[in-house]
Amino acid sequence: MSTALALGTYRCRDAAASAALAVATGTQWIDTAPNYGNGAVQPTLAPILTAHPEVGVSTKVGFLTDQTAQDALDQGVLTPWDTVHDHSLDPRYIEWQVRRSRSELGRTCLDTVFVHNPERACGEDRNELHRALRRAFAALEHQAALGNIDGYGVATWSGFADGVFTVDELIRLAFQASGGCIPRLTSIQLPVSLVNLAPLQAALAGEGPITDAHRAGLEVLASAPLHGGELDNLATDELAAYIRPGLSRAAACLHTVASCPGVTRVLLSASTPAHWHEAVHAVGLAPLDTTHLREITDVLATS
Repeated sequence: MSTALALGTYRCRDAAASAALAVATGTQWIDTAPNYGNGAVQPTLAPILTAHPEVGVSTKVGFLTDQTAQDALDQGVLTPWDTVHDHSLDPRYIEWQVRRSRSELGRTCLDTVFVHNPERACGEDRNELHRALRRAFAALEHQAALGNIDGYGVATWSGFADGVFTVDELIRLAFQASGGCIPRLTSIQLPVSLVNLAPLQAALAGEGPITDAHRAGLEVLASAPLHGGELDNLATDELAAYIRPGLSRAAACLHTVASCPGVTRVLLSASTPAHWHEAVHAVGLAPLDTTHLREITDVLATS
């Protein structure tokens, strides 16, 4: 399966303009969340998503903005205690947030809803986290049964790296949440970059969350491929030439992530049309072979 470039809206300065550019260049997926831009991003995407029903969209549940917390409190969805950590996986909140996101994004049915950084939910209590995830998955299974979402997943920053859950455990929890039926768990999202090398190294060894997800037929969305834009400064021209001659530092870093076996989408927030077009080219190139990828990771691991 080839890797596709998708728009990630976390760092977009103008999400609507970025979405219009992405769609105009053939991008088929936009990733967002109700807390991005302190709640301002999702509504700006609705006109693009309405005009282009062929473009998939993923959003998230978990984090609270001040406004969503207040609205959820006012409507009796959450208690003050539930909002203390600015994060909730309460099934009532999940149902409420899915309904709100459908309205904000102008979509009757959302393609994917990610449980957003669930490792934030229960501190260091792994068992309680798994119970919270099972309850969240059950709520999302119900939303799928109602036709409000097509599928769901987990978007994490450190959950796999910290060992608080594995892909196999997420699948087991999803089966439990679905009552033994085939669950609607469809995707995972995690950071993959030349800074976050571990998922790439594991995939090259045929191990880790990316490989496990790929074997289970799940989509893998690679987030933060430029590590929040820092890699353009951290990488060198020599490294870019070693990865693939003729590419800029940013493009070489993107090309490496897009070449990772098992990754199906690379999420990027590009700041200018020139950067976006460069990214389209980099991700569209034939992937680097695994031998060269291993050489790249070995060089970075020892530098």
